[in-house]
Amino acid sequence: MIKKELYIIRHGQTDHNAKGIVQGKGVNLSLNEKGMQQAAMFFNAYKDHSFDKLYSSSLIRAQQTIHSFVELGIPHESISDLDEISWGEMEGTNHILDTSDTFQNLLKEWRNGNNHARYEGGESPYDLQQRQLRFLEFLNQTSDSKILIATHGRFIRAFMCTLTGRPLSDMELFNHVNLCLYKVNLMEDGSADIEIACDTSHLQAGY
Repeated sequence: MIKKELYIIRHGQTDHNAKGIVQGKGVNLSLNEKGMQQAAMFFNAYKDHSFDKLYSSSLIRAQQTIHSFVELGIPHESISDLDEISWGEMEGTNHILDTSDTFQNLLKEWRNGNNHARYEGGESPYDLQQRQLRFLEFLNQTSDSKILIATHGRFIRAFMCTLTGRPLSDMELFNHVNLCLYKVNLMEDGSADIEIACDTSHLQAGY
């Protein structure tokens, strides 16, 4: 039996996203015009879902993504444990996700199971997972059953592993794009079922 339904979305696009620049917890950019359009399209598709509670990270791009739901009067809480991983001194620099050797070498370490590897001044996947476990412990103490969570790409990759009991070395199995949706059902027996993965159908014209 389903105990809680988690609708987990990545925030809409920012200018750094459009350019492929490493963003992370320490870069607090707003959504760009496309990101605002994505947020509006998601709202139009899910405004009648009757969410019990909204959660977002403390970063403005996540909060802007669900602002229209907040305006409906749905209770909202901003929680820093939902923030993106910190990439440390790499954040906001010219490190491009696809071409930076530093970034790619760090991902390789993580794929090889080194959950404590991090860039200088940043967080490791282990650190990120500890935040996620705190949030889940808090969430399990609430009575809300249908929950919308606005967070970040690397957070989602790790969160799918945390929820399903997979090792963090499997993070790359979980794709993400701006304003994608994962729906995860938390079951009464403590297990988690990923019902929807990286869905963007709400962003299609004529949805």
